[in-house]
Amino acid sequence: MSGEISGGAGPARRALILVENLSVPFDRRVWQECTTLREAGWDVHVICPRGEKRDTEPEALIDGVRIHRYPLRAATGGPAGYLREYGSALWHTVRLARKIGPVDVVHACNPPDLLFLPALWLKRQGARFVFDQHDLVPELYLSRFDRGKDLLYRGVCALERRTYRAADIVLSTNESYRDVALSRGGQRPEDVFVVRSAPDVGRFQPVPAEPELKRGKPHLLCYLGVMGPQDGVDYALRALAKLRDELGRTDWHAVFIGGGDTFDAMVRLSRRLGLAEQVQFTGRIPDADLARYLSTADVCLSPDPHNPLNDVSTMNKVLEYMVMGRPIVSFDLREARVSAGDAAVYAPANDEAEFAKGIALLLDDPDLRARMGKTGQERIGGELAWRHSQASLLAAYEAACRDHTPVAARGPARTRRRPLR
Repeated sequence: MSGEISGGAGPARRALILVENLSVPFDRRVWQECTTLREAGWDVHVICPRGEKRDTEPEALIDGVRIHRYPLRAATGGPAGYLREYGSALWHTVRLARKIGPVDVVHACNPPDLLFLPALWLKRQGARFVFDQHDLVPELYLSRFDRGKDLLYRGVCALERRTYRAADIVLSTNESYRDVALSRGGQRPEDVFVVRSAPDVGRFQPVPAEPELKRGKPHLLCYLGVMGPQDGVDYALRALAKLRDELGRTDWHAVFIGGGDTFDAMVRLSRRLGLAEQVQFTGRIPDADLARYLSTADVCLSPDPHNPLNDVSTMNKVLEYMVMGRPIVSFDLREARVSAGDAAVYAPANDEAEFAKGIALLLDDPDLRARMGKTGQERIGGELAWRHSQASLLAAYEAACRDHTPVAARGPARTRRRPLR
């Protein structure tokens, strides 16, 4: 895909994408953005942390995208741990950005809402700042820590305001986030672009089902995703206990795929609920194994509870279930309905007993499961396809670079570096 914003026959523009909370290309949304820009003629650089088991090289050139990685230890021990993590990330980000040199666009992906600091430094060198808002951090704080609107909450709100103020363009993952950028962020409508996350249909393709993955049971239930305090794995486990104890259903095996802060706690909870024989935790697994499980699953679970963040967030797991043609049980969240539509059964918010009934409903109706799976695939291939987000991303970059001279054409005076103080 070649776009006018690449400059045509003129000098290629340079984009620098900043990520703090995941490595690249493991961060699938960021990687899709990288390859879209590269195909449009951009010289794309990424600064991100190293992964623990993958993306471990300090530098890599992958599909024409240059990735610069730094070591980072995840926060532990409360606010002091986050201060150490974020301070280290900012130092490494600036260090590597100095090495890369001037760019046309600095594209910062939250969380946290701190990357506006290196973005401001790069803006002083002539870059335009694109803020890619993956999460609403104030809502994330309220949903994750349940501490109310305390001093730290007011602090993250202030950082979000500073980020909005510094941004030339905002990318929102859905219309709910766009509404926040317009209202709370004070952005102009023409400066906010919806770039929805979408599964990579080349990466996610159904494969023949493998009945042995059901561990001798008629049905397989599947959860895919992060296991953090706000992700609802505990709700799913309690719903499965009710499915067994209150509805008398033992004709299923469940697999939970993924990792996160609460992984060990969820394994312990499954044991306390007496589910150890029917619930399997795989941790993170290769894509080929993921396709095997999802292609075999009869029902997929999206147990994200209703909270300030989840209600307005697009869940990647829902989109990935849909591309694989799997029916879904979800709590009734605003953006869950926008994404899944008729591809899901919705339980009242945070009602584990009704969530269990939704699972039982689908297990009893193979025709309904098939219809819902087909509906999900059609939505992914149509209105939710990545091609729509590609067009919006390129339009956002075009808006950011309007009347902007490419760095490659500015001459050596604009590339001089001053010492970091």
